[in-house]
Amino acid sequence: MTDTAAAVRRYARLQVPRYTSYPTAAEFSPLSEQGHHRLLQGLDPSEAVSLYVHVPYCREICFYCGCHSKKAVRDDVIEDYRAAVEREIDLVGRIIGKPIGAARLHWGGGTPSVLGARGLASVIGALRRYFAFEPNFEHAIELDPRLVTASFADELAELGVNRVSLGVQDVNPQVQAAIGRLQPLQTVEAAVTRLRAVGISDLNFDLIYGLPLQTVASLRETCAIVAGLSPDRIAYYGYAHLPERRANQRQIDASTLPGADQRFDQAEAIASAFRDRGYVKIGIDHFAKPDDRLAHAAAAGALHRNFQGYTDDDRSVLVGFGSSAISEFRDGYVQNVADVPRYVKTINEGRLATARGCAIDADSRRRARIIESLLCQFRVDLNAVAPDGDFREEIELLAPFVAEGLVSVHDGVIVVTDAGRTVARVIASVFDVFYRERTGRFSVAV
Repeated sequence: MTDTAAAVRRYARLQVPRYTSYPTAAEFSPLSEQGHHRLLQGLDPSEAVSLYVHVPYCREICFYCGCHSKKAVRDDVIEDYRAAVEREIDLVGRIIGKPIGAARLHWGGGTPSVLGARGLASVIGALRRYFAFEPNFEHAIELDPRLVTASFADELAELGVNRVSLGVQDVNPQVQAAIGRLQPLQTVEAAVTRLRAVGISDLNFDLIYGLPLQTVASLRETCAIVAGLSPDRIAYYGYAHLPERRANQRQIDASTLPGADQRFDQAEAIASAFRDRGYVKIGIDHFAKPDDRLAHAAAAGALHRNFQGYTDDDRSVLVGFGSSAISEFRDGYVQNVADVPRYVKTINEGRLATARGCAIDADSRRRARIIESLLCQFRVDLNAVAPDGDFREEIELLAPFVAEGLVSVHDGVIVVTDAGRTVARVIASVFDVFYRERTGRFSVAV
């Protein structure tokens, strides 16, 4: 093993943020409802925004899940939640106080389909009262393949959904049993067929490595099967085992989890498998077909990164609805209360469910651009992105990466080498002033 390869494996063990925002959610602190009001009232009506709706319920909670989700036991509780989301939309719409455009709508969870087609339609109706959707706007939803019936697929098409992200995770039956998500391959195939039959052809698959009982060989087989279904995009993430924070993860036998070197080899195997099948690598953990918009954005230097991962969404404002939802404004982030009963109670009292957030000052904006550029384009020209910034300390901190062949630095231009791309999150963390003050609160880099 070369010194560079050994360095990559060493850095891959470090715990670093995923940098779907900067500052990251770890820096959020309590925020007043008045502060949230000011950010909403400051929106520019001439600029369209992106919208996100969080649905925290699933019919069953998988053992590996690290999301803000709850088991859906009673339909009336789900209905109460839907009604609260619509009241929140009314509250936010009245606070904004002016018509505003919407370029994208993304449903996440949880499993948004627990609302049913009528529930989804009702929420969309509430959104349309305050947001004017642009022609051909992207309407995306995250779905559990086990819940995609032919009739529901048809209803999604009628609602204007044009992109679906399917939680595949792994197709190996032994791995599925170990993570509490039994999902036969035929179920995934049926979901894909049903969605395409109604015209929803833009499909994303989510995969996870580092799960119990996974091996490089089993993941190669999963990748071959997944590629055979021809999704437009693939996202692959490393499992973060945090049983002290997530009670459901305590059901996973930690002795069956792969070690650090095995995780690294699994991530490399996934990347190699999709590259060999003609997919284009997007950033650190996505793949796309060469003709997909995400691939075009990456090639054009127009790729972005937000709370949904890599995207070609260039909107500077994201307005989130629902428990734990995060909104991004030009001058700050705001996160809603995560506890669902508290969220519903607060909204029903006519108040925003503001929990925490942080301001974005000029220095944070500069550092956010630098970190995003390193993770999206694997290069950044400090002279162009932050001409008024002083980054001499960061350049010094990059010296070990330069010596190990992972980065080059010339006249303020930083380039992550092919060898360094696997640990780009670690390299980007050099520009995170908050990260230097604490470690151990994030997932490992690979």
